Amino acid sequence: MGTKHLTQSELARRWCLSPRTLERWRWLGQGPRFLKIGGRVAYRLEDIEAYEAAQLRTSSAAVSDARNAA
Repeated sequence: MGTKHLTQSELARRWCLSPRTLERWRWLGQGPRFLKIGGRVAYRLEDIEAYEAAQLRTSSAAVSDARNAA
């Protein structure tokens, strides 16, 4: 079985985001890794899940402390 891919629209629905947000993240170099093949954008499910795992937090304070230290 091959690797599962999601389109920009599918990922936007998964995360309840605007597709334009994903476009902006790509332009800024943020968000999950993506493929661009023939002008089409695709996200590998494994990259989406890795990005989601990297976003896990135990509290909001941990994020604020890390930002204030920078």
